[in-house]
Amino acid sequence: MTPHGTRAGEDAEDLDVEEVLALVRNSNGNPPPEPAPRAGTDSPGTPHRPDARHHATPWPEARAQAERAARSAVRAARRAPVSAPLDAALGLTLAAPLDALTDLPSFDTSAMDGWAVAGPAPWAVRDEGVLAGHATPAPLTDGEAVRIATGARIPPDTTAVLRSEHGRTDDKGRLHATRDVVPGQDIRPRGQECRSGDQLLPAGTLVTPAVLGLAAAAGYDTVTAVPRPRAEVLVLGDELLTEGRPHDGLIRDALGPMLPPWLRALGAEITAVRRIRDDADALHEAIATADADVIVTTGGTAAGPVDHVHPTLRRIGAELLVDGVRVRPGHPMLLARTGETQHLVGLPGNPLAAVSGLLTLAEPLLRTLAARPAPEPYTLPLRDPVQGHPYDTRLVPVVLRGDEAVPLHYNGPAMLRGIAAADALAVVPPGGTRPGQEAELLDLPWASAGIGVCFT
Repeated sequence: MTPHGTRAGEDAEDLDVEEVLALVRNSNGNPPPEPAPRAGTDSPGTPHRPDARHHATPWPEARAQAERAARSAVRAARRAPVSAPLDAALGLTLAAPLDALTDLPSFDTSAMDGWAVAGPAPWAVRDEGVLAGHATPAPLTDGEAVRIATGARIPPDTTAVLRSEHGRTDDKGRLHATRDVVPGQDIRPRGQECRSGDQLLPAGTLVTPAVLGLAAAAGYDTVTAVPRPRAEVLVLGDELLTEGRPHDGLIRDALGPMLPPWLRALGAEITAVRRIRDDADALHEAIATADADVIVTTGGTAAGPVDHVHPTLRRIGAELLVDGVRVRPGHPMLLARTGETQHLVGLPGNPLAAVSGLLTLAEPLLRTLAARPAPEPYTLPLRDPVQGHPYDTRLVPVVLRGDEAVPLHYNGPAMLRGIAAADALAVVPPGGTRPGQEAELLDLPWASAGIGVCFT
């Protein structure tokens, strides 16, 4: 990946990233939601006021607000696409169509191990065979055959390829077929898959391992892609240990090891992970000097004596777009615009609450910045009843078993035991669900199909 600040891919097509966003953000055929102020809160663009009355944002609106914030940042930044080597392109989004640079295959090839034969049987077999990777072999004449390997060039004037298991030789060394030979059988003709210049994939396609293989086969060494959004993680708290067992009121930091790979799985490039003590000036310095597209903080989003995130955002004049979300766990999460093209996602300090914040605010923000297509929403019935919050949405870890989702225990805000075994989070509406009731599911990156398994 080209380092930030350099002009990557000087010969890359000058395609505005916003055009790619337009292709992928509406993959379900629906228009993007129009920005709208939240009821009872400051509208987007209104500076945070210390005396502003606090009303948490409904969970669906918080996610939509994160997408809108990202689209605004993309328009302001107008970052040029990058020319990414294939070994660094997994998880990126194509910023230009992938057009074939050659016919595929680029010459007639054998689809099987066997013999290339010409004319009717029996055939006299040449002494030397034809292997893949060699120059064009000499033409065949009627009644002649030559041993050939899968992927090798077909000799001119070949009638068909006879598979090894479908041929036998007699005592004079002549080759016979044990079944009918059809002209052209087991030959992959030049251009069977595509012709040079054919569009293989459109802009907006997520680069998966299969896309990398197709690009390589089509002659590419690099692909033109939307650059990854850069994220910096600030882990806050005096009580956190980085090694050993908890002791003397100190606890192990679970978020420092968890957040960077999770953010990478969401498409981000991690520029730094910094540990910040419970000091207002230290936090101010860290946020004021961060140059990432997204700053992710852990803890400090409530109103306790060492919760410095809100005062710091006021101090730097940030716009508070989401201040609390009506979701459990994770209620005190927040989203702020700290610059024209920079945002801060404030996660709660409790581990499962932080996961809730990742999926509520960081996922739609990073996905939109990276021009990744939105996952198709889906539901499954919940096997067991789930107790709901009277007013807020709940996110509950589940495992998928057949055609239903099984809620997991250990789903308290400070617990990771449930999410560590989970395939997804169930979106439980206020009031809860009964057995068999359908619930929306949010796949975890490593449990969903596609590139989510990539953390590097």
